[in-house]
Amino acid sequence: MALRVTLAWLCLLTVLSSSAAQHDTSPRDCYSQSMSMDKLSSDIKMAVECDIVPNNWSGEQIAAMLNYMRNLTDIMHKHQRYECSEPEPRQCPEAEVPDNGGLVCVTVADKRYCKPLCNYGYDFGFIRRSRLFEECSDQTSFKWQSQYAGGNKLAVCNEASIQVSGAKTAYFPEYQDCLTTKSNSQLRSKVIEVFNTELRNKGIVGEDGEVAYTCFLCGRP
Repeated sequence: MALRVTLAWLCLLTVLSSSAAQHDTSPRDCYSQSMSMDKLSSDIKMAVECDIVPNNWSGEQIAAMLNYMRNLTDIMHKHQRYECSEPEPRQCPEAEVPDNGGLVCVTVADKRYCKPLCNYGYDFGFIRRSRLFEECSDQTSFKWQSQYAGGNKLAVCNEASIQVSGAKTAYFPEYQDCLTTKSNSQLRSKVIEVFNTELRNKGIVGEDGEVAYTCFLCGRP
């Protein structure tokens, strides 16, 4: 399944990088496509930063490109979940990533801990200043200790003019939302290290700092 998803989004990326002015309706062989991720990322980045849309693109062609982007976004959001696939303990359900925010998770001593975060301009639906993370383990009957009982939803990020419901470390700063943070290795490492420090301060992570199955996921904007 993971292989099919990977090949599917690679195929869509190839479609995306093609000229929208060309109407090639022939079937595409996703297994035979070769591409450079670096080049494609560079081309897309340039298009975004320079606000490049060819003047001769029709409304239909622009709509087709937007449709490609929407479908690609859906597939890539599904694909990123494989970063957190089958962590220990296996009995814990997969935690839901909040829209307009993110989720960082680790396993310590066969216990799963996940910390929800909200993007700038969004706040948690419940007060959780001292509730930095949620736990799933044998002690919780392999259910998430969540303010949203009975499921895998750990938090909801609602649009808000001020952010007061959570701790300061539970928010991404302005101009540095979840995806911006995750796409930068240094920023990503900092978020994970802050979480590890918080677990250490709670006495959950010992001096050896042994953690496993670390993952960092972003919700839909």
